Amino acid sequence: MNGIRAAARRNFLEWLAKTDADLVAIQETKARPNQLGENILSPENWRTFWNSADRPGYSGVAIFSKIEPLRVETKFPAKVLNGEGRILLAEFAKFYFLNVYFPNGKASGERLEFKLEFYDAFLRLAEKLRRTKPVIFCGDVNTAHREIDLARPKANEKISGFLPIERKWLDKIVAKNWLDTFRILHPDERKYSWWSVRSGARERNVGWRIDNFFVSAELRENISRAEIHSEILGSDHCPISLELKFEK
Repeated sequence: MNGIRAAARRNFLEWLAKTDADLVAIQETKARPNQLGENILSPENWRTFWNSADRPGYSGVAIFSKIEPLRVETKFPAKVLNGEGRILLAEFAKFYFLNVYFPNGKASGERLEFKLEFYDAFLRLAEKLRRTKPVIFCGDVNTAHREIDLARPKANEKISGFLPIERKWLDKIVAKNWLDTFRILHPDERKYSWWSVRSGARERNVGWRIDNFFVSAELRENISRAEIHSEILGSDHCPISLELKFEK
């Protein structure tokens, strides 16, 4: 989002009113609920859930849902997962839904180390949940997995977001039978979800695919559609979507 309040001043609420989605997950809200108006906190037909960072104006995630969750969690056993408002867990009858804003490792070696620690703690959490029921997790993963997932792989081999050690974690995810839903349905398509705000990168489509929907393999047969909506403007990221079909 790069700020929920900024997005609301543009077209987010109008888009929300028109979408047929059941769940909308946003990252980088940069706000606490007490800073927001009722138009954002309680849009018609939506329930909203928030996890904000301790630091003002930083990070933060939210879920907008047309379905009442069985429960929502904002605190987790691993210390690294708390404090920066990076995870929301909503439990539904047939799956767990995790909205995650993974850390960026570009700022320093310490932040890269934090990112990798966060990755590992998150995977432990997701694997534990998966023992009970299937899991969907989505968000800004902040790493492109393979060369097809960014416009200039060779130029970014030594940049956080495409480092071998970061990509290795995504290899681990796939090895544990977590499915990258976009790649399941679009194995050879070059499409991006984030563009630098510098040098007209979006206009030239010099981008990265770093936003993902992953599902545990138990949901493979439920995957119906996975898309990247690069035509929708309003942030340096664009929305991505996943459609799952379940028997009633």
